[in-house]
Amino acid sequence: MKAVGILFDKDGTLLDFEATYGTACANIVHELAEGDEECAARLAEAAGFDLSARRFSDDSIIIAGSAMTLADLWAPFLGVAASPDLARRFDDMFAHHSSGSVMVFDGVGNVLGDLAARGLPLGIATNDSEEGGRAHAEIAGISGHFSFYAGHDSGHGAKPDPGMVLAFAGHCECPPERIVMVGDSLHDMHAARAAGAIGVAVTTGPAGREQLAPHADYVIDNLAELTGLPPLSGY
Repeated sequence: MKAVGILFDKDGTLLDFEATYGTACANIVHELAEGDEECAARLAEAAGFDLSARRFSDDSIIIAGSAMTLADLWAPFLGVAASPDLARRFDDMFAHHSSGSVMVFDGVGNVLGDLAARGLPLGIATNDSEEGGRAHAEIAGISGHFSFYAGHDSGHGAKPDPGMVLAFAGHCECPPERIVMVGDSLHDMHAARAAGAIGVAVTTGPAGREQLAPHADYVIDNLAELTGLPPLSGY
C-alpha cells in the first residue's frame, strides 16, 4: 500500500541527539543544581546522563520521555512538586540551551525535499514541546518541508500513545494505515503500531537494529534509504 503522508520523529531521526543536547543537558543540570555539585550529579545519574562525558545512556529518560516525565523524575531532587509548570520550565530550558547546538543529520534536507516533491505531506511528531519542534526545525533549515507539528503539549498525548499519528492521518485526510511513521526509538514504533500505521525504524539513535526490528515494518540505517522502501517507491 502506497503511503499518503510521512510523519517523522525529531531527535535522533532528523537531528543528531547527542550533538544537539549533550552540552545543553550539562548546562541545565548545573543551572538546576545552583552550584551544588552533588545535586547536579544526582540529577544527571537519575536521568541516565554522564555529566563528565556529556553523553546519554541508551535508556535515558531524556531521549524518549516528555518534559512531564522529567518533571516527575527530577522534582524530588529539587524539593518541589512535579507540575505542568515545572514541565514547561524544563521545555523552555532545553529549547534555550540547545538553540545554538542544533545539528541535522547529513542528507536530511535532500530526503525531505525529494518526498515533498512527490506531493507527500510531511509532519513532525516529537515528545519535545510543539514550540520546541518548530524552533529546532527552523534553526536546522528544514521547517519549510513540514505542514504538521505535534509535541507532547499539542493535545494528542505523547508517544508511545498513537494520538500524534492519528492526528497526522486526520491532517492528511487518509486512514492511518497509509501513514509512515519514521523514528529511532521503540516509542516511535509502538506509536505507529498502535495507530495502525507503517513503522520505519532508523538506526541513527541509540537503539540498534536488533532492538527495533521486532517492532518495525522496515529498518533502515539512514534516511537516504527511506525513499526506496515499498510504500514510497513508484511515485
